[in-house]
Amino acid sequence: MLPWTRASRTPRARRTLTALLLAVVALVAPTATATAATPTVEAAASSRGWNDYSCKPSAAHPRPVVLVHGTFGNSIDNWLVLAPYLVNRGYCVFSLDYGRLPGVPFFNGLGPIDKSAGQLDVFIDKVLGATGTTKADIVGHSQGGMMPRYYLKFLGGADKVNALIGIAPDNHGTTLLGLTRLLPYFPGIEDLLTTNTPALADQVAGSPFMTRLNAGGDTVPGVRYTVIATQYDEVVTPYRTQYLSGPNVRNVLLQDLCPVDLSEHVAIGTIDRIAFHEVGNALDPARATPTTCASVIG
Repeated sequence: MLPWTRASRTPRARRTLTALLLAVVALVAPTATATAATPTVEAAASSRGWNDYSCKPSAAHPRPVVLVHGTFGNSIDNWLVLAPYLVNRGYCVFSLDYGRLPGVPFFNGLGPIDKSAGQLDVFIDKVLGATGTTKADIVGHSQGGMMPRYYLKFLGGADKVNALIGIAPDNHGTTLLGLTRLLPYFPGIEDLLTTNTPALADQVAGSPFMTRLNAGGDTVPGVRYTVIATQYDEVVTPYRTQYLSGPNVRNVLLQDLCPVDLSEHVAIGTIDRIAFHEVGNALDPARATPTTCASVIG
């Protein structure tokens, strides 16, 4: 940390922090399109093969898969590769939008995370009712891999979920490359984040939300947990904080599977077929096959 003085707390310094925070937004935001977060979002997904409420899980894949996007993401753009990947392998796949803020189009996952977990609760009940099943599997990216843990721990979700697979999840918060350490030097910035983008404040390491989420242990009984991380993650830092501790946990580093995979935070959750092969293994461990660099063509 560079030494800071009162003189550094200037409009220029504030502009610098603003630019840094915008850079964080750019890093964690999957590419958005004009189709996102509209009333036709589920129809758009259904036309691509997922969010088809007539889908009935097969004996080979008896549970629906619920995809949970990350901060600034949405139910379409985050899953343009993974959702068809799973549909083509015989899964019933569903995705939701959560954490919308009034007046903020396209970008979701910004509202208070406990409220977002409540939205996930409602959505999973809808999916279970439509598919006639009693449990689902969850695959989430970034915040979407962490937020469901609140649902499991505090909202009764453990009775409705078989497995949670987190791709680059910020399970213990993040320093956002250390940028959050600058917040105390800019009075009012923390309040602005809490007021305007509560999910960002919730995800700061050591926040009240993170403290409550992880108190008493990372996991709940009856759920299998998988974490898939990349050592090149520039958003959830340090990357090892993504890992969970407890029974029924498997922590996977992408580079242990394929040393030349250079995916960072966004790529691992949106386009990385090596990571997606490992998602498939976690969904169906009885039929798992080794994940290697060659899995990109699988």
